[in-house]
Amino acid sequence: MTRLFGLAFNQWFEKWMFFIVPGSLVLGFLFSEPLLPFVDWVPYLFAFVTLTMAIGCSLEALRVVLMRPLPILWSLSTAHLLLPLIAFGMGVLLFGAASPYTVGFVLFALIPLGVSSVIWVSLSGGSIALMLALVVVDSAISPLVVPFGIQLFFGTGVEVDTGKMITDLLVIVVLPTVAGVLLHQLTRGRINDTVRPVAAPLSKLCFVAVVALNASAIEPYVMELKGDLLMLAPAVIALVGISYAAGFFSALPFRDRELLVTLSYASGMRNISLGIVLALGYFSPAAAVPVVLGIMIQQPVATLHFYVLQKFNKRKSGIPRQGQVR
Repeated sequence: MTRLFGLAFNQWFEKWMFFIVPGSLVLGFLFSEPLLPFVDWVPYLFAFVTLTMAIGCSLEALRVVLMRPLPILWSLSTAHLLLPLIAFGMGVLLFGAASPYTVGFVLFALIPLGVSSVIWVSLSGGSIALMLALVVVDSAISPLVVPFGIQLFFGTGVEVDTGKMITDLLVIVVLPTVAGVLLHQLTRGRINDTVRPVAAPLSKLCFVAVVALNASAIEPYVMELKGDLLMLAPAVIALVGISYAAGFFSALPFRDRELLVTLSYASGMRNISLGIVLALGYFSPAAAVPVVLGIMIQQPVATLHFYVLQKFNKRKSGIPRQGQVR
């Protein structure tokens, strides 16, 4: 009974997550005061979400996709080289180089790829193995990418405890990822089937809790920025849209439908919860506002992108139906 309920709840959550995640953000704002005492739980909740994701990924699946490193390198270059440049340019143009909003824009482009992208890649007919590999690899290198990227763009203009950031990323992202993959390997994948009915729905609730708790932490600051939101919100919408478009167009030269789907979602969806954790932990709360807005925008745009991909695949019959990356 518990197994059936857990799997059914997980399926329901994945179907409606583009409503649930923004809804949890709103609840975090509305119930900010009672939720604030629990904000310290966020890193542990987030680590559990990462662990649950990694349990579903085997070393063999990683080995297969890593044998063709070009799509991975191409996707990560688009996500963490091209898009941070675009984000920085947008921030400087609209708010100035010293603005915390500009920091938030760049942070949005530097944080690892989002775990929820695996769900959308599966629904859209992309390569689940490649998307999982991208998430795992990107999570593993995030302790280097995020601090280095911030220092590269802002230098001494933003004071960041790089050592502590690297340690935190190792604890809440890298170590749970390594532990999950090793557990999958040691049990030959059986652990995933065994714990999924409980772990999968519980990780979804933890994910919602992370979003709501972080929203409660920045609620007082967001309320003071009502005037700025008139310019900030459209800018974040544009940045999220550009992120999806960059992945989409960068994948066209491969002429592979699976890669087109996978790389476009990889570029468009980021680990927003981790972004909020980092923004609140190392920057001014204002820097977290673009990341928070990204939560509200990312999932609805993912839905729109799903329909764009369906239309594109119907029109472009020349792109092979079966990709070579699995």
